[in-house]
Amino acid sequence: MSSSPFLQEEEYAGGRFNWRLWRRILSHAAAHRRWLWTMIVSGMVLALVETLLPLSNAWLIDEAVAGRTDTAFKLYAAFYIVLVTMFSLLVWIFIRAAGHLATGIAFDLREQGFERLQELSFSYYDTRPTGWLVSRLTSDCTKISSLLPWFMLDLSWGACFLVGISVAMFLLDWQLALWVLVIVPPLSMVSWYFQRKLLRSSRLVRRTNSIITGVYNEGLMGVRTTQALAREQESLEEFQQQSGDMKRYAIRNSLQSAVYLPCIISLGAVGVGMALWKGGVQIQGGTDLSLGNLIAFMQYAVLFSMPIQEIAARITDLQAAQAAAERIQGLIETVPEIRDNPEVQAAIADAPLGGPEDGGLAKIHTIEFKHVDFWYKPDEPVLIDFNLSIAEGQTIALVGSTGGGKTTIASLAARFYEPQRGEILLDGVEYRKRSLHWYQSQLGVVLQTPHLFAGTIRENIRYGCLEATDSEIEQAAKTVNAHSFISENEGGYEAEVGEGGTRLSVGQRQLIALARAVLADPQVFIMDEATSSVDTETEQLIQAAIDTALKGRIAFVIAHRLSTIRGADRILVIDHGRIVEQGTHRELLQNQGRYWRLYTRQEAEEAESRMGL
Repeated sequence: MSSSPFLQEEEYAGGRFNWRLWRRILSHAAAHRRWLWTMIVSGMVLALVETLLPLSNAWLIDEAVAGRTDTAFKLYAAFYIVLVTMFSLLVWIFIRAAGHLATGIAFDLREQGFERLQELSFSYYDTRPTGWLVSRLTSDCTKISSLLPWFMLDLSWGACFLVGISVAMFLLDWQLALWVLVIVPPLSMVSWYFQRKLLRSSRLVRRTNSIITGVYNEGLMGVRTTQALAREQESLEEFQQQSGDMKRYAIRNSLQSAVYLPCIISLGAVGVGMALWKGGVQIQGGTDLSLGNLIAFMQYAVLFSMPIQEIAARITDLQAAQAAAERIQGLIETVPEIRDNPEVQAAIADAPLGGPEDGGLAKIHTIEFKHVDFWYKPDEPVLIDFNLSIAEGQTIALVGSTGGGKTTIASLAARFYEPQRGEILLDGVEYRKRSLHWYQSQLGVVLQTPHLFAGTIRENIRYGCLEATDSEIEQAAKTVNAHSFISENEGGYEAEVGEGGTRLSVGQRQLIALARAVLADPQVFIMDEATSSVDTETEQLIQAAIDTALKGRIAFVIAHRLSTIRGADRILVIDHGRIVEQGTHRELLQNQGRYWRLYTRQEAEEAESRMGL
């Protein structure tokens, strides 16, 4: 467990409010226009109703003071009852609309974020831990979706209510209205100051929350290793350090919010107090205001701070949420490094249904690397002027020391990465001129540690071809020698594999992964040390399945146990990104070079292991 995710967080800008960002976030709400406009319109009408309530009170008071209980009084009373009824109905409407809108925004953000995660290149995941990404689709999405509807509601309601109150106060007494409005400039200055403070602290909170999520996820995944090495206390201390940072930043953010809102409330109270003082002076000196209008004005003076407080609170929340908005919108707008270029996209759009570029029956006869250079870091080249040609029906085995470039070659062949220099050709055509989806749909990849999804064995095999029938699934399992152990297993094909396949042995997981790949009927197979973690008996079973699966296909096999690649058409010994030896198993043994030394040393080690030495 480490704190490295902290170093992988993107640096954030200064403390300014990013209106451009929030306009992009609002586009997610625009997709639910019906509920959006229902909420906004109901809020605006509610503001009008609340503006009229003090006036209706004033009319009723003036009528009562004058001793009139005639039809006019009854009409005013009926009008007041209508306003109260409308108030209740409008509150129900905007709460319902805001709920639908919040749910819809959360759904859209998570869907778009997950869709983008499926499209992003492997390089994106090389520098971002799982927890870092999980926090974007969980806490960040929740924060945005729960805030945005209420912010728009309070902004529309509050702005209309402020305008209504201001107009009503000016109509009643413009001098008193000016005394109330004198607080607006200091309110603006206080808001500007705290806006920057809150934005900085909230970004630190969201940033640290992502780190904690990553550390927590890593701790859960590595709990067996932690316990095996007796590092529970050290792991706890590392987690406590990150939690301590989160606590410190959260207290700072809460303190700033706790100071900001009372400042706004206090300034509002100052405005009310000044209006009361000036009104009292006017009453002593004589005034044209009726008693009802004077009471209504005081109500407006008190109510004037209410929308300001609500808007201030929502702005505070918005400051805190901007960091989350930056993260989720940044994820959604991330452009995959590996993607179709504009020419290919145009070709896909123009291709007839079933054409080669949208998943038709186009064959891949050859794959050729021409003068390929590749690096993960510019100053650390992995492949240097690499050249290789492989034809349909051939199996190329890649061997060599760890870090030599074997997995990189396979990843480039699969277009999980693309070369910085040079070309990779499919039947003479640079593979960046072909559809990425089409090409990768022709791949079958079996990794050293295969991943199985929670579900049944049948569901995991069917993942290779979702349209496959039960008989096709069972035939794929038979092809790779998996049918017998599946049939003997309790539940058969309907047996649950557990999270990550934990209810099965490593060898059984490999066979299911191989059956899944065979079911997809790929043209290109990539095997990454598929037998390195199993016993000899299981290795022989898997090897027989591999030999069957690779027939007639282009195959790249990354080998750890050299005994498993004796039948390969060509064996490449890779060292520091270059081919230092190549040939068949027999030819390389006869040359007595590096491959011969690797092979004889491994044979001796396995012989000693069998004898228990």
